[in-house]
Amino acid sequence: MTSAAARLDALHRFAAENLHVAVSAPTVASADASFRSYWRVSDGAGTWIVMDAPPDKENTAPWLDIGARLHRAGLHTPAVLAADLNEGFVLMEDLGTRTYLPELNDATANALYEDACAALARMQSVDTAGLPVFDRAQIAMELELMPEWFLRRHLGFAPSCEQWDIIEAAFTFLVQSALEQPRCFMHRDYHSRNLLITAANNPGVIDFQGAMLGPCTYDLASLLRDCYIVWPHERVAAWAEQYRQRFDASADAATFRRWFDLIGLQRHIKVLGIFCRLWYRDGKSGYLLDLQRVLDYVLNVAQHYPELADFAALLRQAVGTRDLRIPNPESRIPAPCAP
Repeated sequence: MTSAAARLDALHRFAAENLHVAVSAPTVASADASFRSYWRVSDGAGTWIVMDAPPDKENTAPWLDIGARLHRAGLHTPAVLAADLNEGFVLMEDLGTRTYLPELNDATANALYEDACAALARMQSVDTAGLPVFDRAQIAMELELMPEWFLRRHLGFAPSCEQWDIIEAAFTFLVQSALEQPRCFMHRDYHSRNLLITAANNPGVIDFQGAMLGPCTYDLASLLRDCYIVWPHERVAAWAEQYRQRFDASADAATFRRWFDLIGLQRHIKVLGIFCRLWYRDGKSGYLLDLQRVLDYVLNVAQHYPELADFAALLRQAVGTRDLRIPNPESRIPAPCAP
């Protein structure tokens, strides 16, 4: 029996033992950008999800801890029936297959985002004791993924000393803006692929294990400037302002919008690096299809801030006429010092 087959057999036994009935053979429910995968099993009366988080690659404890915090705050996270941290298995409620992304359109967006924003407001009151802090070092580390994996590995672009000065000036500007914001619970990946449409207490919230204490507009920017879907500028601005008026009195409209813009920009710069790393380091090419959308977000926001004009020009120069969906064939090698 192969290692993968043995792992799947162990997952099947774990589900059956904890449901106390024979269950169907596991079928793939989903996978994410980490080493976790999710499998659906049936006990004859309904379906369940089993998370497979190999303990040598993933730590299940943060997922369980954050899920419990969100559940106590009234968020709709998957109810956990059983967990084995040593083996890296979690048996949980099946929230279904209706992620936000394919069901968002002009007719549904207002209602779906209203639910998501209300859930986000509740989420921001979640207990943050012991959470890692989205501090200067963390923000800088995330930004630095872009020059390594997007510029160098994907584009084959090596910045000169003068160009590095431009990059560092932009990063310093973004770090300072992030640190100015009030801090609260931060999901860190609150977007249309991690929200599920549910009949009660919509939306179902998943993929929350990376939560930190961080800037108050981060998750809102992740939601409304989603890496997987784009809305007209005016509509996004209206949704963000509605959120501020209803749920966040920490700043006036202009300040809140600036925070929203710049933390979203920090996130998208990070994502340019991560999406490339997922291919060149981890062999997951699908995220390259989303690179152009993310780059457009970066350039569209940066053009509104004089402090970022040189940075935007540098990115345009680096990309040129390149089709970002096409991998760099010379860079599909393990990185000597992968971040």
